[in-house]
Amino acid sequence: MSHAPVIAAVDGSEHSLKALEWASAEAARHRTGLLVAHVLPDHAQLYAGRRASLHDRTEPEEIADPVHAWIRTALGGGRELPEGVVYEALEGSVPEALRVVGARGRMLVMGSRGRGGFKALLLGSNSRAVTATAPCPVVVVPHADRGAGADAAEESAGRVVLGLHVSETPDDVVVHAFTEAAVRGTTVQVVSAYAVPPAPALMVDTPFAVIPPEGLADEGDGVPAEREMLRAQTRRLAPFRGRYPDVPVEQAAVPGDAAGRLVTASASAALVVVGRHHPRRTAMSFQIGSVAHAVLHHAHGPVAIVPTLRDDD
Repeated sequence: MSHAPVIAAVDGSEHSLKALEWASAEAARHRTGLLVAHVLPDHAQLYAGRRASLHDRTEPEEIADPVHAWIRTALGGGRELPEGVVYEALEGSVPEALRVVGARGRMLVMGSRGRGGFKALLLGSNSRAVTATAPCPVVVVPHADRGAGADAAEESAGRVVLGLHVSETPDDVVVHAFTEAAVRGTTVQVVSAYAVPPAPALMVDTPFAVIPPEGLADEGDGVPAEREMLRAQTRRLAPFRGRYPDVPVEQAAVPGDAAGRLVTASASAALVVVGRHHPRRTAMSFQIGSVAHAVLHHAHGPVAIVPTLRDDD
């Protein structure tokens, strides 16, 4: 088991408090440290730069950091941080500073902040940038307008839901889901999508007859495409079942796009796990895949976006 810390990105807001609580519980589950990271606001960074450039020893060495005091209160109210918790004030842009510190962590946890009249839909710009570039898994914890209302203890009892593209999702994504289920003592629910032929009305000048999946059933209650997907899931999951024998597995195959099923499952899940990129994207792509994008923007609970490529691949 990795001893790298869980990293909580905070800014002193209520939405980052929810992320801090989730990250603190996660660090306890993994029996690892908690690194609380705060990217200093521009005025604090400017002050530090001015003092350094002028070598003015009459100025205070550093300005007050109210977020540090807020963290101490949130994690127990003492004058010092609890054992195993480290606080770091970072400089630079938020996405870049968190990308750098993320290289040292087991995962990076941050809040979701909506904008304008779409609080239940949109991620904040920093959350979007970090999920697209961080070198470690990024967990986005939804703000109150999207959350299902469960506290951290209740969330830990739910399933871990894995969005799996059988032939393309890298092993790191699957391992992350099984590991999270193992530390919670819960089930992995695996969701994969199978292709649905277009309706005949959509086919123009085609020499082929298009038959919907329902018309192809030849045994059992499912359609052939569904059964084949479940068989493919079973083959892909076999090594992970052997590696995590105590983790129960549920399998689901859905027609079309898996994103809708993942969003629905997120309402009662401890965590939804998806890969960040389509594997054939370039390693430094600044866009996440369509399923990850949809789940992040609509999920009701925490979502883990797991990198699927290394920068040096």
